[in-house]
Amino acid sequence: MIRKSVIAATLAACFATTSLTTLPAMAQSAPASEQDREAFGDAVRAYLMEHPEVIFEAVAEYERRQEAQQAEMDLALVEINAADIFDDGHSWVGGNPEGDITLVEFMDYRCGYCRRAQPAVSELIESDGNIRLIVKEFPILGPQSEIMSRFAVAVQQIGGDEPYAEVHDALMSWDGDVTPDDLRGMAEDLGLDATEVLAAMNGDAVTEILQANHALAERLRITGTPTFVMGDGEDEGELLRGYLPLDAMQATVAQMRG
Repeated sequence: MIRKSVIAATLAACFATTSLTTLPAMAQSAPASEQDREAFGDAVRAYLMEHPEVIFEAVAEYERRQEAQQAEMDLALVEINAADIFDDGHSWVGGNPEGDITLVEFMDYRCGYCRRAQPAVSELIESDGNIRLIVKEFPILGPQSEIMSRFAVAVQQIGGDEPYAEVHDALMSWDGDVTPDDLRGMAEDLGLDATEVLAAMNGDAVTEILQANHALAERLRITGTPTFVMGDGEDEGELLRGYLPLDAMQATVAQMRG
């Protein structure tokens, strides 16, 4: 169903495109009288009643232009914030570190669409072999989201990238809330000092990373998860907002490679 707001926004275009042929000649060279305006309105209404498909054509063109404008803005946002997107110095990096394409994911462990996207992301990275993956912890779905992200970042800081990857996968498939005992058990299973990890969760170093990720997301106008940035890993990239199936990701990669 077409939204009323979109129809309203495009009706002006319909008036503009028909004005040259329907407005009386005197109205084109002098201020229109009330009678002229009424005649013009009647003519436009009659035209639209006879050709209602014009409204749908105008709506489609309006949405196309809006999407194009948004895409241009997103390209600019990525270029401006490229250093923080592709090389922030704290986000986990996986896949092929030398890959010609970099995929950045802003994710939340409690996000159903992030969980749905994970197998597609994993398959893309594994099957392609030439993609660098960066994960941005971006907890936005409540206290449990933040607890999980804090734990994951603390594990990375204390144990390094390999334990982080294991915890990331475990939290992505976690059923229900996590408790301190759950987190302690995960840390111990990884061979880490659980007391140290749990203490680090609420430390300044973890807080600074999450705040930096949130600030970056705000600059990129990211309001939901998952959101992806796919680019060259330097200064160019596209913002891909929302869940994408594997074939859509593969198509975007192929397009970028030309």
